Amino acid sequence: MQPGADPNHLLALARSGDAVAREELIRRYTPFILSVVSRTTGHFIRLGEDDEASIGLMAFNEAIDNYRLEGGAAFLTLAETVIRRRLIDYFRREGRHRQVLSLQAMEGETAAAADPVARDEINMVDELADRREEIERYQKELASYGITLKDLVKCSPQHRDARDRALAAARVVVANPLLRKYLLERKALPLKALEKEVETSRKTLERHRKYIIAAVVMLLGNYEYLAAYIGQDRRGGQDGRR
Repeated sequence: MQPGADPNHLLALARSGDAVAREELIRRYTPFILSVVSRTTGHFIRLGEDDEASIGLMAFNEAIDNYRLEGGAAFLTLAETVIRRRLIDYFRREGRHRQVLSLQAMEGETAAAADPVARDEINMVDELADRREEIERYQKELASYGITLKDLVKCSPQHRDARDRALAAARVVVANPLLRKYLLERKALPLKALEKEVETSRKTLERHRKYIIAAVVMLLGNYEYLAAYIGQDRRGGQDGRR
């Protein structure tokens, strides 16, 4: 890697999977990253000591992944805004509400706020981050039932009518306080009681047990993006009762 390689060339290489180029780009722009973090937080930031510095580096790395090389906003404009957004997320998680409000007010004054292309790119980055966060939450919740996303790929009903019946069974569980309580407390599907409430055999319910539980978890949770993966939105479909 040439020490004086053009930043745009490094950016293109980094986006194509060149780890050396990515490391060089991050190394070269570390002063910029720390400067943005310091201006945003209002105090001097030390690399390796302050959590905010790590968040800034991760946000810069995220900006690399989501930058559009052609027709996009200036990369550093996008990177600066992503860094600010991730710091806002961090302060919100830490309960530092006053700092969040101050940073949100500052957001409206950045160059990105006046650039429609930059705004579109930043909204896309935010949506991707929200999707990743939602998937991580869902994985953790499924893990408490002994279910993984790989399990769902293997056990999802292959035919539309079978999938609809499994979703209908899930909605019955969600709507029935006793069935819902059983599942949430015992981390298991109440097969015997559920069989009496739906037009599906015990054997079929057992075969689609993991899929039904996963659908219940999604219907009960706040999974805006993932809701599409179970085939229908949270309000649609029949209730599956006799």
